Amino acid sequence: MSNDACSNYDSTGEGHREDDPMREGLVVEHMTLVSHIVRETMTRVPAHVSRDDLQSAGLTALVKAARAYEPDRGVPFTRYAASRIRGAILDELRQVDWASRSVRRRGRDLDAARSALANSLGRAPENHEVAASLGISVAEVENNDGDVARANVLSLQGSEVSFEEMLVSTAPAPADLVEHREKLEYLVDAIAELPERLRIVVQEYFLAERPMAEIAETLGVTESRVSQIRAEALVLLRDALNSALDPSLVAPHARPQGCAAQRRNAYFEAVAARHAAGRVSVRVPQAGTA
Repeated sequence: MSNDACSNYDSTGEGHREDDPMREGLVVEHMTLVSHIVRETMTRVPAHVSRDDLQSAGLTALVKAARAYEPDRGVPFTRYAASRIRGAILDELRQVDWASRSVRRRGRDLDAARSALANSLGRAPENHEVAASLGISVAEVENNDGDVARANVLSLQGSEVSFEEMLVSTAPAPADLVEHREKLEYLVDAIAELPERLRIVVQEYFLAERPMAEIAETLGVTESRVSQIRAEALVLLRDALNSALDPSLVAPHARPQGCAAQRRNAYFEAVAARHAAGRVSVRVPQAGTA
């Protein structure tokens, strides 16, 4: 290989083409793409995550994408760059550990403790009861609930959202549209079938974006109780969607024959029935139509 040819490559194996005006133009033209992806990401992570760090990671990925881009492959640069930018931002998030394993593990511990206490008490436990059973403070329970809620918020499916799925492309695949619509339909049905107080908290906190203090005043309870109701609702919504769309993700109840398990199963059945009824009503022709 000639010296000229060798000079076109850097140590990473990607083309060293920053002097190419076309590639410089791609970087300048798509800097707003980085800002867009960073802005989307910031709505889904805790406030302590640095926007500047994500922006820097995204811009670095954009430059590398421009160097490595091969137009002959027929992939639009916007799509190619978006994939690399999201990957770099996800790597950055993993480094800052915005939803750490400890948060997830503690969240599972809290779910298990709430389930066990509900079985023994015959009602949803208070946060101070959960804290006492785990030997931690009420503040730790509430803070962890908040961390898990922020990690899952807006998907409301109780599952982590893959940044690779947050496409900027204006032409999503038909299969993705169908799957997304199906999930939204189940989500609407699952919210509608929640017990009244849980439904009110979900609608007011996530959809109306009302402060927790206002919701507490409306319901005549403490903010701590609203936080507990929110956590309980998210678990039910997650399990309801998983029950309908991927039953293997639903953890078996500690006491399958207990009252709490029966109420949960009845809720799943009500969501499925509402969803089925909605689909039938859509398919039945209106009177006077062909």
